[in-house]
Amino acid sequence: MKFAQLSAALLISALVLPGIARADGHGGAEDAVATAIGNYWDARNAADHKAVANLESSAGIYGTNSDGSFHKPFAASSADDWKRNMAGQQNNMQVFYPEVAEIAEGVVYARYYLEGMVGDKSDQYPYRTRVTNVWTLEEDGEWRIKAMHFSSAGYGGTHRTQTSDFED
Repeated sequence: MKFAQLSAALLISALVLPGIARADGHGGAEDAVATAIGNYWDARNAADHKAVANLESSAGIYGTNSDGSFHKPFAASSADDWKRNMAGQQNNMQVFYPEVAEIAEGVVYARYYLEGMVGDKSDQYPYRTRVTNVWTLEEDGEWRIKAMHFSSAGYGGTHRTQTSDFED
């Protein structure tokens, strides 16, 4: 009898606990994307252009800046694009309060605050924004950003123009 009760308890635990772990963002996909978010901003801070481009979908991403714009062209960025756009930039961004949830198989929604100092050596300024991302699991088994949205979270306007703002 005790063996049957123990077996039933173990079976219930095996079926229920994984669902509980996933419900609060601790499943495999959520953990992988949480790590990828940290890797993405570490690469941006280090001006590792190749790593930044590699963490974005090779098919392209939908992006929105924190300047209130909404429609940006669907675009795929290369390491060279990032190198050009980040020329002279010194970023020190940190992720706060990340939340991630797998919303479909191979699709993770993430939201977090991003705060730090950005700009070049002679003109550093504070930057705070709310970020939402959609990450997809690509054919090579890697999680990559498919959509990014930045929404101002303080200090008035947060967008500073950059080279790509004036390109077609």
